Amino acid sequence: MIHKKFEAPHCKDIIDLIPEPFVIINKQYKIVAANKQYRNKYELTGSEIIGDTCYHISHHSDVPCHEKGEHCPLKSVFDTARPTEVIHVHYDNEGGKEHVQLRAQPILDEDGSVKYMAESMICLDEVIKAEQMLIGRSNPMIRLTSLLQRVAPTRSTVLLTGESGAGKEKVSEYIHHFSNCHKGPFVIVDCSTLGEQLIESELFGHEKGSFTGATEKKIGLIESANTGTLFIDEIAELPLPLQTKLLRFLETGTYRTVGGTQYQQVDVRVIAATNRNLRQMVTEKKFRNDLYFRLTAFPVEVPALRERKDDIPALAEHFLSDIEGGSAHIPLSEEVIEELFKYDYPGNVRELRNIMERATILANLGTMGPEHLIFEQFTYINSKSEVVNSPREQSENGSHDNDVLNRSQGRHSKDRILNALQQCNGNRSDAASMLGVSERTIYRYVKKLRDEKAETT
Repeated sequence: MIHKKFEAPHCKDIIDLIPEPFVIINKQYKIVAANKQYRNKYELTGSEIIGDTCYHISHHSDVPCHEKGEHCPLKSVFDTARPTEVIHVHYDNEGGKEHVQLRAQPILDEDGSVKYMAESMICLDEVIKAEQMLIGRSNPMIRLTSLLQRVAPTRSTVLLTGESGAGKEKVSEYIHHFSNCHKGPFVIVDCSTLGEQLIESELFGHEKGSFTGATEKKIGLIESANTGTLFIDEIAELPLPLQTKLLRFLETGTYRTVGGTQYQQVDVRVIAATNRNLRQMVTEKKFRNDLYFRLTAFPVEVPALRERKDDIPALAEHFLSDIEGGSAHIPLSEEVIEELFKYDYPGNVRELRNIMERATILANLGTMGPEHLIFEQFTYINSKSEVVNSPREQSENGSHDNDVLNRSQGRHSKDRILNALQQCNGNRSDAASMLGVSERTIYRYVKKLRDEKAETT
């Protein structure tokens, strides 16, 4: 009997069996193999993909993502020889944004050194919702998003710090949205609005008759958040006795209701937030040292708006799109944006929204101008406990603001928009970031230019 020679399947045959988009990349960021799903996703042939860089295909960029402040899975795999998981913003073949979950594994050579990185990609849903959670592509926001993308898929407790109104709740929603428990509930408890007994009852629940007025059993927010995320806002206001109870829950996943005798087990991811200096409170014995270290497993500082002024135009136009009658004032004029750049926003993003809502009311059906912007003038305390006077005057003398203002000059001219799109390879998001406007504004201009071209042909 003649036996046919056995032929082992090629790499291409094997990786085509993987259901999600999959690539193999070398240390120079060049793609050496891509499966059918990856080729179909970007509508490219194998010859167009093989040899090109991963950052050019998926980010439409000329440099690796870590050079822009993002977490690069390839760099991590080659540096540590360990697998990693991260959420990134990629762009499809038309320049549209999409959030993807990347899972990267090292491929070792005979000596045990990393030769390639294998990367699979899972596209995430509700991209528009995610984009509305965190507005802006300034350098501080890129660094913040990179941190969030790394911690979101884990089960680590996260502590968000930053000034009031900076957007800590939105950040917590972002983490939940891209976590493995995103299908579970997202539950919020604000410790600053509840008394000591009420906080305990709200968090842990109580049994019938456990205290005066407890006429029936109450399910606590911890139990309500089972399989999901519990966001504890203003955790610095949590009384010391309850800090002990919370610490036990964080360490064991178990708790007892008020008046209960049995411990209950739940699966909850905890995110906490504060605008106070917890380290100082520990020194003053107003906050438990052991709870502090348990919460700071992964601390994240949410930047104040004055630290990311490049995001002001996009934020302002985003708020206008949600305010009744506000969309009529989009895009904002150069004069309005110049005026917005001059203020330091002690109330941060929340204050900017109020300013835009007042301006919409005052402008009514007319054109919104600088005279419709009303800014508060008062002394405030920043996150470093420093007293700052007259935020508007301080801002007007700042060199960073002058740079931002210079970038805004002539920003709505046709040539400037086309030049930005050309520099960004047609990517509307990057062009918007370059011009200091929202992506929606760029879309409107592109549509207007296409309409003008159609009328002339």
